[in-house]
Amino acid sequence: MGRKKKHKFLAYFLGLGLILVVSGWGWWQWSLQPYAATGKTMMLAVTQGATARQIGAELERRQLIRSAWTFGYLARTVKADALLLPGEYYLSAAMSPSQIIQVLLKGPDVETARVTIPEGFSTEQIIDIFVQKGLGSKQDFTKVVTSDSFPYTFLKGAPAGVHRLEGFLFPDTYFFKRGTSPHQLIDILLQRFNRELSPELTASLQKSQLSFHDWVTLASIVEKEAVKETDRPLIASVFLNRLQKSMKLESCATVQFVLGTPKPILYDKDLQTPSPYNTYLHAGLPPGPIANPGHASLVAVLHPAQSDYLYFLAKPDGYHVFAKTFAEHLQNQKKYQ
Repeated sequence: MGRKKKHKFLAYFLGLGLILVVSGWGWWQWSLQPYAATGKTMMLAVTQGATARQIGAELERRQLIRSAWTFGYLARTVKADALLLPGEYYLSAAMSPSQIIQVLLKGPDVETARVTIPEGFSTEQIIDIFVQKGLGSKQDFTKVVTSDSFPYTFLKGAPAGVHRLEGFLFPDTYFFKRGTSPHQLIDILLQRFNRELSPELTASLQKSQLSFHDWVTLASIVEKEAVKETDRPLIASVFLNRLQKSMKLESCATVQFVLGTPKPILYDKDLQTPSPYNTYLHAGLPPGPIANPGHASLVAVLHPAQSDYLYFLAKPDGYHVFAKTFAEHLQNQKKYQ
């Protein structure tokens, strides 16, 4: 009986071992496959000194590979840590771990330019970014934004000139293939703005008392005035309250737009600069946007804070203090300026 039991235990452990081997082999084969049959291309930024282990963890987090451990093992077999170059790589979930490693070993795609458009930048500032990235001349981009036609209804009624597309060149990080024409580059930014117009956002706009043009114009002013995220809905409420009471907006950001070159301090003479964009001189909204607002400012105008505030003032920490009356506003000026 003892020998039979011993044979049974041996057979049990051999069977268990075989199951584990088969299971392990199956898992290994599974981990070598692409994460998905198809997948959109994502950018992976490899920083100086990044290891294959760190990259594998990031790839698994983004669901570009199935196993960071498998990726690390494959990378070690070709000593990838010593061969990886920092830069931007374009990868897909349809690529296997081995294919991804081969892309990383070839080095970054130097034919692609990464361009970040900050929120609140003007058309002219965006053109300067494109020129600095070597994507075209200032003359070519100026011609495109001034006179080229684009098939978007939201551009109907836009003021003529270099600021014709102001407000609609959506701030984001883009990856452009070098050789793309200035017209196509600008169109990509306009397409990105168009994608921002979700059914939810459109429904909120329809419920508001703003036209499409006025919405983007006011969002651009909020974008330039706000520094902290939490202040945007409050700043939007101030401007909407003033519009409702037929008060001038008196936005310093509109004066800065008129001056062209931002000034750290605006004086009384600056506030008298003649221009239809100067909201210290003219009631209502300016003729068009003064910058290109991001998502948060567009949403803030459609979902402003519920307040009775009519004034706000920037504090040294970047936040704003708000007031319901001019007397309160003067007290805030004494306290913070």
